[in-house]
Amino acid sequence: MLQLDAKNLLVEDAFLEAFDTDYVPATLDRIITDFDFTTYHISTPESKEKLLFSINIKCWNDLVKYGVFQILKDKYDELIILTEPEAGWNFSLYVDLTQFKLANNENKKELASRLSLLKSHCFSAPFYKAFNRHDILAAEGPVDPNNIYGEDISTVTEEVFVLNYRDSEVIYIKPSNDRVTVIFSTVFRDETDKVFSKVFLQEFSDARKRSIQTAPQVINSHREPPLEIRNLTSNPFNETTGEEKTYITFVLFPRHFSSVDVRWNTIQHIQLFRSYFHYHIKIVKCFLHQRMRYRVSEFMKVLNRARQDSIDEEKERKTVSGRRFELRS
Repeated sequence: MLQLDAKNLLVEDAFLEAFDTDYVPATLDRIITDFDFTTYHISTPESKEKLLFSINIKCWNDLVKYGVFQILKDKYDELIILTEPEAGWNFSLYVDLTQFKLANNENKKELASRLSLLKSHCFSAPFYKAFNRHDILAAEGPVDPNNIYGEDISTVTEEVFVLNYRDSEVIYIKPSNDRVTVIFSTVFRDETDKVFSKVFLQEFSDARKRSIQTAPQVINSHREPPLEIRNLTSNPFNETTGEEKTYITFVLFPRHFSSVDVRWNTIQHIQLFRSYFHYHIKIVKCFLHQRMRYRVSEFMKVLNRARQDSIDEEKERKTVSGRRFELRS
């Protein structure tokens, strides 16, 4: 299976080109759209050597509640972050090319890579908050070492972090004293997609049982919301689209966020799950259609080889020995 990259390659290429020593400053006004409808804007409104980089995310207001500004200030402290973003955008910063003319190539590549991960850093805010809250709860209360099957034994009523990241689809994050639960709600508008999704998610569970015991536990629930969010989803039927929702639950244990690097790796992978999930369902359908077209083409070749040419009885006669001859008028 193809693992989607957390970076936006078009953003990275744009800044790598701008950081090149042979780059000639030019007027830019480029809009880049990501696969989850996140949009980026790279422009030069003031000077050709100052790039204004802006981002627009659907659930920005939810991210603000969970401290996204502090995350971005820490990640891009050497750049000029605008207190008032560009009109129509959620967050903007300036990249002054003259500031990085003397920087070495490794630093330029690192900065371009960091800028291409702007969306990932934005979405990391609620996850970091949930991980930090887990650390506090774990220090306050004991953890049952025998609880290996994923039951939520936390007796504390914790806030559930909610991200309305797409139309009619939500990410729920709930910390507790022994785990962090991440729940994706998604909508399938095609009946065949529901069938593929069940097979796809079953493979997640089987892989964990066979060889990857350290992987997060994955639980699939169709229409019936998990207990962690049942009070937040009073109506599991989507009134907007007329479709039923599917809930995918990931149970993250302390080993999945034990250090800074492990936390960042977990965040990068899990925030891409919805796009990864739907992308591979579409790829499977495309592959099946391709195979069906190939088989039909092969069957048509067999039928064409087996078909006899029609014989015009009025123009052709046979002798007693079976030889054919054509009658001329």
